Amino acid sequence: MTETVPPADDHVAAAAPGWEWADARAAWEAWRAERHASVTAPTGNLALVETRPLPPGEPPDPVAAGAGLPDSVTVTVVERTEPVTGAPAPFLRFWDAEAPAIRSFDRIDTFPYDPAWVLEAAYTPVEGARKVAFEHIRDNGGTRDLVVPGDIALTLDGTAYTLSAFDDDGTLLLVFGDPTNGRTTYGAGRFLFVPHETGSDRVLLDFNRAFVPPCGFSDQYNCPMPPRQNRLHLPVEAGEKLPLAKGTAAPAH
Repeated sequence: MTETVPPADDHVAAAAPGWEWADARAAWEAWRAERHASVTAPTGNLALVETRPLPPGEPPDPVAAGAGLPDSVTVTVVERTEPVTGAPAPFLRFWDAEAPAIRSFDRIDTFPYDPAWVLEAAYTPVEGARKVAFEHIRDNGGTRDLVVPGDIALTLDGTAYTLSAFDDDGTLLLVFGDPTNGRTTYGAGRFLFVPHETGSDRVLLDFNRAFVPPCGFSDQYNCPMPPRQNRLHLPVEAGEKLPLAKGTAAPAH
């Protein structure tokens, strides 16, 4: 018999009604396996060894850049926006399938699955969307404006939040912080994809799928950091904690 989720603990808003958590847990285990495969892939988070800026006006040439490099290395192009001028700025990315970070990687330490952290929230689209300033790790305090298509309203432990999730290639990406950061979870915050059906005024926040951002695996990424409105006062003891190297025990807590 499929068991529905019990009432959420007092510290958390009511979990989504009728959530079939036995099936959800199996799906979560599959998600964990997918995450492991993703971060250890030849162009996964652990494989990024260099992000190289190009001189102004120089077109990116990944083929020429990769000439003479080991077969384990892949070169790709990523385009960022120059934060001061707003102009497009191409970079070359170098990925190494034999990178030391991949060889030493064991697993991502994760909280146990907790159905109480599967929460339903209200979603209100913003007419014409809006841009919200997000500070990025490698921008020395500067901010970049990212499109936030709507507001996510959620109440935790009696505190109301209006969260800003930006549009990440058609998917809502929530960058959030909480008191676990720098203790049991990645210090700069975590990411969470938020599925949303067009026209719906509800979204599901499954914090069991909160994940370590790419910059938690390689310092060659420039990850956005949680804006003030996305910093939760309650410890979110769900989802991923930290990457662990082989022979490393999970931190005591």
